[in-house]
Amino acid sequence: MIQEFRLPDLGEGLTDAELVQWLVAEGEAVALNQALAEVETAKAVVELPSPFAGAVQRLHAAAGDTIEVGAPLVTFTLAGADAAPPTPPAPQAEPEPEPPAARQATLVGYGALDRAGRPRRRARRGAPVESPPSMPPRREGERERPRSSPPVRRLAKTLGVDLESLEVGERPITRADVEAAVRPAPAGDPRVTRIPIRGVRKHTAAAMVRSAFTAPHAATFVTIDVTETQRLLEELARDRALQGHRIGILAVVAKAVCLALGRTPVLGSRWDEAAGEIVQPSYVNLGVAVATDRGLVVPNVPDADGLSLVGLADALAEVVTTARAGALTPAQLSGGTFTITNVGVFGVDGGVPILNPGEAGILAVGAVRRQPWEHEGAVALRDVVTLSLSFDHRLADGAEAAGFLMDVAGVLRAPGRAMLLR
Repeated sequence: MIQEFRLPDLGEGLTDAELVQWLVAEGEAVALNQALAEVETAKAVVELPSPFAGAVQRLHAAAGDTIEVGAPLVTFTLAGADAAPPTPPAPQAEPEPEPPAARQATLVGYGALDRAGRPRRRARRGAPVESPPSMPPRREGERERPRSSPPVRRLAKTLGVDLESLEVGERPITRADVEAAVRPAPAGDPRVTRIPIRGVRKHTAAAMVRSAFTAPHAATFVTIDVTETQRLLEELARDRALQGHRIGILAVVAKAVCLALGRTPVLGSRWDEAAGEIVQPSYVNLGVAVATDRGLVVPNVPDADGLSLVGLADALAEVVTTARAGALTPAQLSGGTFTITNVGVFGVDGGVPILNPGEAGILAVGAVRRQPWEHEGAVALRDVVTLSLSFDHRLADGAEAAGFLMDVAGVLRAPGRAMLLR
């Protein structure tokens, strides 16, 4: 029997996805829930598991193609369904249908259920698969899928190189192979590299343009003495009870932002043009901008306002690590209410960040620098940082934005002030 697998709805209102790479080849036998392909949406890179056990008859797209939800992706040949038996079988009773749980369709990222309703573990990629009797053998002369490491595949995707087009013999494809395959500019200048605009970078660019030309941005800045916060962090680092928790300046800023949003909730709201409403949640889903080799992504920590300083530090470290590994889910990239971006890790003091679409505010944290500063009527060496707030002027006016920024600054100047905010 022939079965067609179409690109499923990956959630969050996404209408298409870009095929990063195939993990199977035509003619290959696959098991139920074996990973078929990696696809990239505006939210994340996800693996698509096979809804069937059978043989891959046809792959309907190539790496780099954009596929609409519902479009054909893979055609399967299922076991024992194409060929009629030599003699008609004796009539027999119709078998009882399996319970729904045993045949339940598999969602992206979840295994099928066994008869007891428990998720089955997905077959490991590359694990041997017993071929059903009628599965077609690999066609003569057909090449096996070239081997390559995840970093090499990411580089190939960024540069627009089709790995299957590279002739490397039996050895794995290397970074040098991919770089050598980049074609020169149409003018023929070998010194110029043309990089396709795809994936996360393409979606990020579209989102930033939409944000810049939809929301009227305004910005305000403050430079403050954070010596007391730095001393607090040094004390926490020496605390044996906190070993294993890396609490840095970003975690303190995150805590200060959550406290300040409680006093100025409009900075955590969004403008609903269609409904003619300002939507103001009573929670904080705190986004953090993360630079990855795929581009800038903004995962968020749900209900960050309910976490302690240690809990926030752990949650931020987890989403940053997951983002850099390219393993974020669409849910982790949706629903943010306010964003912080740590530009200080790049050695700069500040800037004017662009709002994450749908949010009313974003705070940039600059580098902490030891420099001469007025302190208690004298000049002393102090730890100083610049905070840069961009905000949607439809939702907040200058006074509200300044009040919010000064609340954040107050906590960083004297961490004990957090006890006064509610």
